[in-house]
Amino acid sequence: MEHDLSDRRFDLILEKLDRIGDELAKTNKRLDNDENFIRLARELATLNESLQALAYAALGQQAPQVRRRHSA
Repeated sequence: MEHDLSDRRFDLILEKLDRIGDELAKTNKRLDNDENFIRLARELATLNESLQALAYAALGQQAPQVRRRHSA
């Protein structure tokens, strides 16, 4: 009987560890997606600035000088 209880506890611990592992995998995937999103947002901001500069150049004007804060 005592042996059966130990096996049951072991099985419960394994199930909990499996659930924890699944949650960690989901969290890691979300973090990877967040990092990719941040990188993509930076690239889009740079592209937007370039397109604005091209639009002003096409109009024969100089873009207004704006000081931008860039985060690292």
